[in-house]
Amino acid sequence: MKNVLFVCTGNICRSPTAEGVFKKLLLKKEMGRNFNVDSAGTHPYHIGRKPDDRSIREALLRGYDISNHVARQLENIDFFCFDFILAMDYKNIQYIKGICPHECFYKVKLLTYFSDYYNNFEIPDPYYSARYGFKLVIDYIEDACNGLVDYLNL
Repeated sequence: MKNVLFVCTGNICRSPTAEGVFKKLLLKKEMGRNFNVDSAGTHPYHIGRKPDDRSIREALLRGYDISNHVARQLENIDFFCFDFILAMDYKNIQYIKGICPHECFYKVKLLTYFSDYYNNFEIPDPYYSARYGFKLVIDYIEDACNGLVDYLNL
């Protein structure tokens, strides 16, 4: 069993979208039983809330239902429970590594490390942007999650 955690700032836009995209790709490839997938935020801004309505809407337009997600904050135990801790941007990585036990540093990567087209790009926070920002986030996430599935399916 592989354990994958997606992390953004508030866990209401990027990371729940990545979680939803990745889960659907795993099901499509009949790999779902081999994975535990979750998402979290680096900060407690939105704990207990559903994803941003704009994220839900754009995800649904692409066939991903993230509406049942409930935001949570990254916890110390996550460093030991997850094999991959995939951040959306360099600020997230900096924060994560600031609280991460040294022996778990190798688990923390930028999600787009696995991208074919957007390799090592940051996935921008769409929270303060227009609709285009949410669409762009899904483009980046789909590319990275496809690469991640390929990587894990070797």
